[in-house]
Amino acid sequence: MLTIQQTFLSSVYRPTQTVLRVMGGLGMVLALSGCGAVLSGSGPYMGTITAVENSNTPAYKLVNLTAETITPYARRPQPAAVSHVSPVASTMAIRLVPGDVIKVMISDSAEGGVFAPLAAGGTVFNNVRVAPNGAIKLPYVGSLNVKGLTLTEVDDAISKKLKGAAATDPQAHTEITGDLSGSVLVAGAVKAPGRFSSLNGPLTILDVVNMAGGPIAEPHLVNVVVRNGKQAYTINYNDVLLGKNQAVAPRSEVILERDRQRFVAMGAIREPGLKDFPSAKPSLLEVLGSVGGLDESKADPQGVFVFRLNPAAAENEPQAEVFRLDMRMPESIFLARVFQVMPEDAVYVTNAPVYEWQKIISPIVQTLVLGRTVGGF
Repeated sequence: MLTIQQTFLSSVYRPTQTVLRVMGGLGMVLALSGCGAVLSGSGPYMGTITAVENSNTPAYKLVNLTAETITPYARRPQPAAVSHVSPVASTMAIRLVPGDVIKVMISDSAEGGVFAPLAAGGTVFNNVRVAPNGAIKLPYVGSLNVKGLTLTEVDDAISKKLKGAAATDPQAHTEITGDLSGSVLVAGAVKAPGRFSSLNGPLTILDVVNMAGGPIAEPHLVNVVVRNGKQAYTINYNDVLLGKNQAVAPRSEVILERDRQRFVAMGAIREPGLKDFPSAKPSLLEVLGSVGGLDESKADPQGVFVFRLNPAAAENEPQAEVFRLDMRMPESIFLARVFQVMPEDAVYVTNAPVYEWQKIISPIVQTLVLGRTVGGF
């Protein structure tokens, strides 16, 4: 029979012994594997990143951002708007293609002729469609191939066919009422894609994009691809707004596509993930603001890093660059405002040492509480 004292000591000893065994096992794992191998995290520790400074063959170039080192990486000013507008190509002639619909007015100066005189409005033929083979058919004219002809050339061809045969002094006037040849196709990242006519005058990039309802993304995130059958070029829509507007030839295709101006936010940040640039040339301060800033509950403000690949680096220098900003310094806000983030950069904030310690101590405390709870039964 156990005494009351022996029973009490046994109930206390057993959970305490269990806790010691758990703590001993956890300590052995930490000692053998190192804290980084068993603790969760989204990236390397700050000490691991900065250890490259003591390496003889560094895998990347570490740059501590200060007032002395910031200049080569400073954000360039936004270019000023161009003071002149690109000239509209008013000389771009519209040439007929199959599918166009035209209206033809034919007049004759002779009294009592086949065609009415000009003073009476002539004889009008509406909805004359250009056939797939490029021809049109008109009374007394017959079949006439107009594919690739301008409206003036069509007028001349009709008058030449009629002169002396069905009219004494024929005059022809042609205008487009339904055009494929004079239209511009707009597609891609616009609100209302479609085909838009240039019958009322030559069109520019701004004209056709506005007709299509405007882009669905911020201007700096949109590239405009223009194809006219002879050449193709790409221009950022923000540059178009700054004065680099271009004329668009008839029968062109204007495609708006998203420009991959992105960065990755990782670590102790409120909103990590793959993000679009908040502006055309964002600073580090803008980028941090766009993701909600540092997570104060776990971020180490001394461990703000920007990882970048630099293919244009010198032959004897590593292509990778890592920039470190110590946000504890009073001037760090100004440095972050000056430093320019480039496309495909990775912004990474390390965890604070106290947060890492919490990840170690929390399981131990939970085990102690569990052991004490079990011992109470």
